[in-house]
Amino acid sequence: MTVSKMAQNLIGSEIIKLAGEVNAMIAKGEQICNLTIGDFDPKIFPIPGELRAGIAEAYSEGHTNYPPANGVAVLRKAVADFTRDRLGLTYPENDILVAGGSRPLIYATYLALVDPGDKVVFPTPSWNNNHYCHLSSATPVMVETSPENNFMPTAADVASSLKGATLLALCSPLNPTGTMFSKKDLEDICDLVIAENKSRGADEKPLYILYDQIYWMLTFGEHKHYDPVNLRPELRDYTIYIDGTSKCFAATGVRVGYAFGPTVVIDKMKAILGHVGAWAPKAEQMATARFLHQTDAVDVFLDEFKHNVRESLDILYRAFQDLKKEGFNVDAIEPMGAIYLSAKLDLAGKTTPSGQVLQTSKDISFYILQEAKLAVVPFSAFGSAPELGWFRLSVGGASLDSIKDSLGRLRAALQKLK
Repeated sequence: MTVSKMAQNLIGSEIIKLAGEVNAMIAKGEQICNLTIGDFDPKIFPIPGELRAGIAEAYSEGHTNYPPANGVAVLRKAVADFTRDRLGLTYPENDILVAGGSRPLIYATYLALVDPGDKVVFPTPSWNNNHYCHLSSATPVMVETSPENNFMPTAADVASSLKGATLLALCSPLNPTGTMFSKKDLEDICDLVIAENKSRGADEKPLYILYDQIYWMLTFGEHKHYDPVNLRPELRDYTIYIDGTSKCFAATGVRVGYAFGPTVVIDKMKAILGHVGAWAPKAEQMATARFLHQTDAVDVFLDEFKHNVRESLDILYRAFQDLKKEGFNVDAIEPMGAIYLSAKLDLAGKTTPSGQVLQTSKDISFYILQEAKLAVVPFSAFGSAPELGWFRLSVGGASLDSIKDSLGRLRAALQKLK
């Protein structure tokens, strides 16, 4: 019995696989500081109380039947209002599509726009674009980024790849790095897209931007979120936004995501997801609609939530800076947004106490897991080269005490290397 070529060659999520191995160790009683998966421990980061109560109320009201395939009307209205008031982006309710988190919306964007063989341009590291290219039979064009620009792509990075491309997939704040576009860098990329579309004939597909901003409410300090249409309104017909409540309200399991963009694209995405059936549960949709209109409750939750996330990130960041000052070959980029820290563990060529020479980022992550009981994800899981010594540290699933306790173990593990 054989399966499709797509299925034969499909690679599972490296992050989920690594998290599964870590969870197996935890189940055996090992004390692991798990900074792998981009999720939240509800005991540490619970969802807003008003949202939790609203979900229970919606179930008691009997909202247990199928929702409309594009999302319940009251939620699409709430999203339209929320997006207008918070981001200054005005989209009609009919151009908003609700689904079970952001994943089906990203996949639907690919299927709505990309034909087999079409070029899709995306930076590395970035989350899952390589797999969506495989699922849609697209030709991936991976653009390598650098720590000097916080692993965010620049116009110079992508310029040579846009000719003939169908889709440019961008994310800010970025998973896995926790970094963000500067206004100028995003403006320059937008200008390239505008110029590219002006150069195409009437019979050619335009170049679209998939803009994943699922973390946009989680920004820290003076760092500000920017988006294509606010910067360049002429990109409105060519930008599909991916958004939702999963990350910014610690509500990953609630599964309420939404997309908005040009009518012609959103309508095709509706049709695709209507066949797939990837909607969010109706009760959760009703509760989210009510919560988004509770402005004060949203603000109170976000203030505390952002403070707590940033506290965890800052502890990790300062610890890496201290280790760097002590002479260890490590580093980290100041956290700007999301729930991630970009950390450098440049340990290739080092020898472990057992005599193993560390060569790849996977070797390094396994060593740190075994010796420091600290679980991190290499950027190679996000499309980067296996020899790149940078890692994603995700703080949503670990307590402050667990993070603090891991730092002494990390220092000891680094000291053991020769």
